[in-house]
Amino acid sequence: MSYPVTMQPQAMPAYTTSQWSSDIMDCCADMGICLCGTFVPGILACKIASDYECCCLPILGGATLAMRTGIRERYHIPGSICNDWVRLVFCGPCALCQMARELKARK
Repeated sequence: MSYPVTMQPQAMPAYTTSQWSSDIMDCCADMGICLCGTFVPGILACKIASDYECCCLPILGGATLAMRTGIRERYHIPGSICNDWVRLVFCGPCALCQMARELKARK
């Protein structure tokens, strides 16, 4: 016996978007990350890479941009590769700190 359709199923979005857990200029939100990003950004980049993929990633050219874009894609944060590049070029240490805070907040 067949039943009549009384309600049409609604489409669900494939994923929901979110935002960065902190703004790019919230460097002092985590003083440990802030100090590391200020004085030894290479070590912070290695820590981000080890939390994200592998430790040797930051020594490759363009890898930090790839990591930032990957973090955005993984957590469905809106933005573009162009915006990521601009933030890394003009606010590099702040962008690294934001990435580290994001990975710490999402753990």
